[in-house]
Amino acid sequence: MLERIRIVLIGTSHPGNIGGTARAMKNMGLTDLTLVSPRGEARSADAISRASGADELLAGARTVDSLEEAVADCTLVVGASARSRTLPWPMLTPRALGERLPNELTGPETRMALVFGREDSGLTNAELQRCHAHVHIPSNPDFSSLNLVTAVQVLAYECHLAWLATQQAETPSTQEEHQPFGIEWDNPPASHADLERFFAHLERVLIAIDFHDPATPRQLMARLRRLYLRARPDQMEMNILRGMLTAMEKHAGRTPGADSGDMHP
Repeated sequence: MLERIRIVLIGTSHPGNIGGTARAMKNMGLTDLTLVSPRGEARSADAISRASGADELLAGARTVDSLEEAVADCTLVVGASARSRTLPWPMLTPRALGERLPNELTGPETRMALVFGREDSGLTNAELQRCHAHVHIPSNPDFSSLNLVTAVQVLAYECHLAWLATQQAETPSTQEEHQPFGIEWDNPPASHADLERFFAHLERVLIAIDFHDPATPRQLMARLRRLYLRARPDQMEMNILRGMLTAMEKHAGRTPGADSGDMHP
């Protein structure tokens, strides 16, 4: 389970925080670190010093240019933030997040990303709206700002606790509790990349049928993102939705694009 949890740092400015994150991850058994456009040297002497023996995590860290690239293969993306500044979003505590992991990371195709923003400004609204949920670490309301490495350590610890719980032998009753529909789900969750292609396709169709005016968006796409991310569609459901959109395009007299998703179950 731990090997399918990815820590994503966006725009980190202090190399020491990257090294400290690597150390916090190794403490808790996490190994997948991705950096999005770091503003500091990710493998500087300061980063290596703060890693304190987790040098291999620094050496193996992947560096990419965008959040979309960092989480494309993930089936659950959770942003670390106190709140969405423009629109309420599903919010978890660190403990609730850990409790969800045994059900979320049940197969080889499942993967979770924990996304952390810049030290000075956190995650942007656009980045927050690309997350299925947000996680907030309760703290002193009079002094609530946490150091980046501290936040990573808290959430990595909760993930490690959840993993320890799965190591205990399960009784038949607890196995049933992990399957809320009584049987194993029939299709894996849609990946983040699948969802982003769906949202692009959805917006294109809504414009084509004169339902959505990008000049006066009124948060329509943000609210639809929240709806579908909350619903957590699986791959078959995503195929159905993309097929419906393609049929709408054809009915509206528009030739579907190359990535129109002309798919059917």
